[in-house]
Amino acid sequence: MSRHRADASRGPAAEPAGQNGRRREPPGGAAEIPLEKSLPGPSFTTEAEFAREREAVLFADWFCVGREETLAGPGDYLTADVAGESILIVRGAAQPGRSDGPGGHDRLHGHDGPGGHDGPGGLAGFYNLCRHRGSRLVPVAGSQPSGDGARSGCAGTAIRCPYHGWTYGLDGSLRSAPFLPDLRRYRDRLALHPVAVTTWGGFVFARLGARGGDQRARRGDQRPLAGQLNGADGRLAAYPLADLRSARRLVYRVAANWKVILENYNECYHCGPVHPELCDLIPAFRQGGGGDLDWDAGIPHREGTYTFTLTGTTTRAPFPGLGEADLTRHRGELVLPNLMLSLSADHVAAFTVWPHDAGHTTVVCDFLFHPAEIGRDDFDPSDAVEFWDLVNRQDWSICEQVQDGMSSRMFTAGYLAPMEQPSADVGRYVTRRLGAARARRRPGAR
Repeated sequence: MSRHRADASRGPAAEPAGQNGRRREPPGGAAEIPLEKSLPGPSFTTEAEFAREREAVLFADWFCVGREETLAGPGDYLTADVAGESILIVRGAAQPGRSDGPGGHDRLHGHDGPGGHDGPGGLAGFYNLCRHRGSRLVPVAGSQPSGDGARSGCAGTAIRCPYHGWTYGLDGSLRSAPFLPDLRRYRDRLALHPVAVTTWGGFVFARLGARGGDQRARRGDQRPLAGQLNGADGRLAAYPLADLRSARRLVYRVAANWKVILENYNECYHCGPVHPELCDLIPAFRQGGGGDLDWDAGIPHREGTYTFTLTGTTTRAPFPGLGEADLTRHRGELVLPNLMLSLSADHVAAFTVWPHDAGHTTVVCDFLFHPAEIGRDDFDPSDAVEFWDLVNRQDWSICEQVQDGMSSRMFTAGYLAPMEQPSADVGRYVTRRLGAARARRRPGAR
């Protein structure tokens, strides 16, 4: 399904132009195919390219790891596997008279206080790694994306390594190392490796940042989340995202590259052939290949329908505060690199995309509802869940077919039709990030 443009800035086409700025003419003077090329095949199929993306994109940008509602009390923590790195998000101890729990204000500029956290009672992020011998501080079993969405555990007032008992505060500082009193003077240098944390709309984002042991460099190497949101916070201001709660979760293991999944999500050229039930609710999805959809205004449902269920209706009340148009329209947002949002008047399907390697990705779909609806005796989210499960499986099946086809030695790159320009944004984003990472590695670069 097509989504709002992921990034308003425009980079060069995936196929580079000649030195004079014009496209290269193909051999023999044949007319050039009037379609933009996708990223090259190895970008989707090789582990070498995935390793580059891991450092330049997945670790360098804000990565959505879960919902703030799961970390309600001091010491509550969430573990997450971000492209092979285990991290720990923990709720600090609140100061008297201060409340920083779920549902508080959004923080779009990141946290760069000691240990990558935002002060007493806020969230802090760390690598799940003891500074002594490298043991995991807490078990990785049940980490996101494999967990059920609830907190992973509660550390109490401190984080204690199970190996030799080194103990850290909820701010990551080293509190004690048994039988090593002289280490007290090195507590700052032996603090947990920090991970930057921020929130928006009830979603928790982590940014692993630069490689290496210089904590100050990692804290200074931050980009505001607002840049990645690209205006989504304004476009979705009427939706009470921070107040919503998850009532159901679906987890899918998809045999496809993470970018294939994002590109598929960000266009509706495929909706007619792949999603007949979806197009029955929103006929505009199949008209003209979905190229004329006005995502800023929202996409209207068929008359008599207003939500994503098999009937297009539901007994749930719409979110409070929505404008008249949003009561019968669908909205969608892609927050690169891994959060996809599909919004109806009564529920939000929130997808987080978790890359594992070049050809395998876990997609988590959390269904968010208003607490007033969840509290009703007759609350039943199954109408939305069943519809989305149908649409999701249609998407994942076609994505796996694309991934399988890309493994052919005849596949060098694909073509992007004009109505697939939002998909091209994904490739442009990755290309810019990889280019910026190369520039930083050049001799003399700062």
